[in-house]
Amino acid sequence: MKKLVLTFALSVVSVANISAQTAKQVIDNYVIALGGKQKLESVKTLSMKNTISVMGMEMEGKTVKKDNKFKSSQSMMGQEMVQVFDGEKGYADQMGQRMDFPADQVAKLKSAKLMDALGMNPEKMKTVEKKNVDGKDFVVLSSDDSKYYFDAKTNLLAKTEGDKGTMVISKYTDVDGIKFVEEMSIDAAGQQVTVKNSDIKINQPVSDDEFK
Repeated sequence: MKKLVLTFALSVVSVANISAQTAKQVIDNYVIALGGKQKLESVKTLSMKNTISVMGMEMEGKTVKKDNKFKSSQSMMGQEMVQVFDGEKGYADQMGQRMDFPADQVAKLKSAKLMDALGMNPEKMKTVEKKNVDGKDFVVLSSDDSKYYFDAKTNLLAKTEGDKGTMVISKYTDVDGIKFVEEMSIDAAGQQVTVKNSDIKINQPVSDDEFK
């Protein structure tokens, strides 16, 4: 009986600790779980290969980042799709159709961090709550348009929900002491997309010409 009471008490304390966390603490714990703020801030360039599966088809691609600049390209059946941001302006080019990024997207990209976790702003989070989903505990941060689910045991981001769909991270990989997403799935308007990242490299030389 005493053991049951003690187990229940510890359970209550655990729930209370989770509920008492602030958004800043949750995000700080996430950054630590990824490798720590100092390690994440040390990343100046990032490149990785991407395999994207959608509707039974696969696209091979590559993502390159430097500071707040990025280039993402995918190819399928001889067609290439590219998104580029040079730090000031950007565009998407799909099968020869080029479209400049709108002003609101440019504004967000200008203030973006190379490592996404460093750009998470606790002041934009409205609520912090604990949720149990399929037997697993999560700490959930909610902003005006998104929800972020952090695994209560690992402190790693496990899922996001927003207007554009749901993203579930199924696997992380370690590169030079930093955890990166290796596999994730996206449900956008009922369309299922899986993404696998590989050949992740950090702090390799990247020319600004890459983003023209």
